[in-house]
Amino acid sequence: MSNGVNYTEITQKGLWGNNAALVQLLGLCPLLAVSSTVVNALGLGLATLLVLTTTNSVVSLIRHYVSDAVRLPAFVMIIASAVTCIELLMKAYTYELYQILGLFIPLIVTNCAVLGRADAFASKNTLLPSAIDGFMMGVGFLLVLVCVGAVRELLGTGHLFADMQLLFGESARSWQLNVFGSSFPNVIFALLPPGAFIVVGFLIAAKNTIDAQLKKRADARKTHAVKGSKRVRTTGSVT
Repeated sequence: MSNGVNYTEITQKGLWGNNAALVQLLGLCPLLAVSSTVVNALGLGLATLLVLTTTNSVVSLIRHYVSDAVRLPAFVMIIASAVTCIELLMKAYTYELYQILGLFIPLIVTNCAVLGRADAFASKNTLLPSAIDGFMMGVGFLLVLVCVGAVRELLGTGHLFADMQLLFGESARSWQLNVFGSSFPNVIFALLPPGAFIVVGFLIAAKNTIDAQLKKRADARKTHAVKGSKRVRTTGSVT
């Protein structure tokens, strides 16, 4: 903790306790639409992470210079500028992946998780906590995207990490893992948006189950009575 800011709590909330996809249920449109493979999920997740980190950092820097009347429009302009920069970078270095992701890169501007963190956290905190908050929220969203993409790709095609060269260059072409072999009966339904909806539902259910078990254990520890002999203190003189 530094200056009243608990970085451990920020990390825990971003990755688990306040995860944008599993708890706040924000950004579900791109999550369901483009997470059919790991490389697609990584591309969108990294773009969202960079936008969240950049936006939170800039909003924190200007928070004392923007009046309440233009606060939200200013935040939207910052988000749009960050998304435009990410979009141009993807066009320059990962153009094929950019074409696959299509409209969902510019649609990061409308992701409520980005504007929500800018308004709820970055506009009230200094640069470092705001940058870490944006980064951790982005990492949490990225991990969910990758999990969904991995499950859908595995069930739909029988392999993992296909077409990773779209993001990491030709050296990543050999990263593909044929997990189930050529005889695997591909579950095409997993590659469709309804399949993504079901996978996300199972992930939310798993998180809720884990949270319930952790809460039950914590409550049990609090209510557990320690048995044993007790010392009695006597005061005064005995005659």
